[in-house]
Amino acid sequence: MDPNDDPTRVGGIDVATADGRTLVRLWGEVDGALRADASTSMAQALSTDRPILVDATGLSFIDSSGLAFLLQLHLAAGETGQRVTLRDPDRQVIDRLALIGMEQEFEVEGTPVQV
Repeated sequence: MDPNDDPTRVGGIDVATADGRTLVRLWGEVDGALRADASTSMAQALSTDRPILVDATGLSFIDSSGLAFLLQLHLAAGETGQRVTLRDPDRQVIDRLALIGMEQEFEVEGTPVQV
């Protein structure tokens, strides 16, 4: 059974390709319960040389584990020469990145991606 088909699931991280970029979609509640998804998604996103677009349009909550995922993805992508852009991040994402002095590390786009 695909974990994304679980009706009790309240959040997720998935990876697809859109517009020549790797699309990492964050939706619902992204927290420590998604550690395995985060590891798998990061490996998938870094397996190509395409730029990475993190679509946070459907994100309703993010905790320190979710922020750690974003920062680790950004740092790992930097090592491979990939650019990471945030698509339509909720104010909470920007505010939490600002709390740790990292809000300027990400390029931000404002339009949701259609997959």
